Amino acid sequence: MSENLATFALEVSARLDELTRWAVSGGLDGAAAALVDALGAGGVIQVFGTGHSEAFAMEIAGRAGGLIPTSKIALRDLVLHGSRDASSLNSLETSILERETGIAEELFDVSLVDPRDIFIIASNSGVNGSVVGLALLARQRGHKIIAVTSLEHTNAVETKHPSGLRLSEIADFVIDNRAPFGDTTLEVSGGGGVGAVSSITGAYIAQMLTIETVRRLVDAGEKPPIYVSANIPGGDEHNAALVGRYAGRLRRDA
Repeated sequence: MSENLATFALEVSARLDELTRWAVSGGLDGAAAALVDALGAGGVIQVFGTGHSEAFAMEIAGRAGGLIPTSKIALRDLVLHGSRDASSLNSLETSILERETGIAEELFDVSLVDPRDIFIIASNSGVNGSVVGLALLARQRGHKIIAVTSLEHTNAVETKHPSGLRLSEIADFVIDNRAPFGDTTLEVSGGGGVGAVSSITGAYIAQMLTIETVRRLVDAGEKPPIYVSANIPGGDEHNAALVGRYAGRLRRDA
């Protein structure tokens, strides 16, 4: 293993250890309790992330070992379920959409949102227009919001939303993904950096949230609605039966 790989391994493991200590000491309690309350009321967990933060949404919504009442909101919904042209999904246009301050209401309108739902919004920077705008709309409409963001990064940059707010300043619960400013952990000779960590810590946070929410459901005597792998016998049948309880409320578009 090269020195850089060894250093990166240490950077990752140190952040995961820090997140574990934080969670074990009760850091996840408020967010997990809010998720349980929403599910108990018949709500769905709405998850949104743009760019690489969409990986976080995929880690929460629609995967084996995850909760079934979860729905993923994505910028491509504006094309698949709205009136935007498919050309808006090329990489440049998607980057522009991510930062567009007026896109949130359009995105909210094409999403399958029920008043009982709770939102988890992931954004490493926490300042782009679509992310801040969607969080503001969710708060205005009475939804609880859990934010997953880098506090080091978001506090070092200006918001791109006219409200002057960052995602971390809107959410009811804020989970710091421990990513450094710029996300990368290793400097490259000549400038720049590599070894981004937000996707790794984000996936870990997503799994911790799921684990703690399921534990609380079990402790309350509930049978948690969990996806099993479609690649094991009976998996499709098990999942279809539970998904049917939320017909018309879950979205998992590719």
